[in-house]
Amino acid sequence: MNNTTTLQRNLIIFGIPLMIVCLIVLIANSSIFQNNANAIAIGITFDLVLTVPLVYFLLIRKTNIPVTTVVPFLILGIVVCSIILPPENQYYLNLFKTWALPVIELSIVSYIVYSIRKAVKQFKLNKDQSFDFFTTLKTTCSEILPKGLVMPFVTEIAVFYYGFIYWKKRTLRENEFSYHKKSGTITLLIAIIFIVGIETVTVHVLLSKWSIIAAWIFTFLSIYSGIQIFGFLKSMLKRPISVEGNKVYLRYGIMSETTINIEDIVSVEITSKDFEKSKENRKLSILGELESNNMVIRLKNENTLTGLYGVKRTYKNLAIYVDDKLEFKNRIEGLVNQVI
Repeated sequence: MNNTTTLQRNLIIFGIPLMIVCLIVLIANSSIFQNNANAIAIGITFDLVLTVPLVYFLLIRKTNIPVTTVVPFLILGIVVCSIILPPENQYYLNLFKTWALPVIELSIVSYIVYSIRKAVKQFKLNKDQSFDFFTTLKTTCSEILPKGLVMPFVTEIAVFYYGFIYWKKRTLRENEFSYHKKSGTITLLIAIIFIVGIETVTVHVLLSKWSIIAAWIFTFLSIYSGIQIFGFLKSMLKRPISVEGNKVYLRYGIMSETTINIEDIVSVEITSKDFEKSKENRKLSILGELESNNMVIRLKNENTLTGLYGVKRTYKNLAIYVDDKLEFKNRIEGLVNQVI
């Protein structure tokens, strides 16, 4: 009954604004618009950038849906308006883009920064938890952006944050465990960056003999790839594995992560053997065979491993690498015994 009610409510909340958009699109492609283009274009512009977001806001104001979700409808209105109106009828739309849109964009960025700062203060008050920028950024952006855009946006921001902003040394707490000091992954990623740099120079020279534009496009993409790898590398130093309460937060920088409930753990084995690849067997590392593991966590039920850009895969047995494997195993087994 509750599911039916929720579905009906969502159909109303999202259906009415979308129906208005569809109706406006039909009007813009009708003979009515052709005969009164200038006057109707003004109405279409104001309806798409103001009326549709306002209607959506009125529908959600007494619900638990965040007010910030009005932004996607505003963006939708601007995009649709840009597509359906001829360039000569986009005067008021261009005014909105020039003067109102920058203010909205600045407000969104300010809200994200404010939310993150607020979360930092909250985590500092709670000494049992550690603040994680990546997790907080995901939570904040999920309230603002469409679901499909959250992880790509968050990943790009996190790459630059960990790569070029977060330089302070990360001191491990008692409940945190590193995984990069003895695995050799950092050395491997540094080597990849150097290889990318050398190959970029060589290929740029070769391509420039054929096309300068193609050479610079390739160079830009290579530099950007190097920046991403550097951000991934540094995020491994800043996002340790942690055990908080009855949960284990397994992280591999910003490249992959999963959360395991203590009561769902069957065993924690110290082993460096590779197991057969399957839907039940996964590695926390995205490097696969290029990186060894020294532990395997086996679960009672399937869990979800989230990779780059939000790609999800299921597993029941997860191979990981932990620098202090004995301490990690003892801590987990101690918590498992308490639950039992």
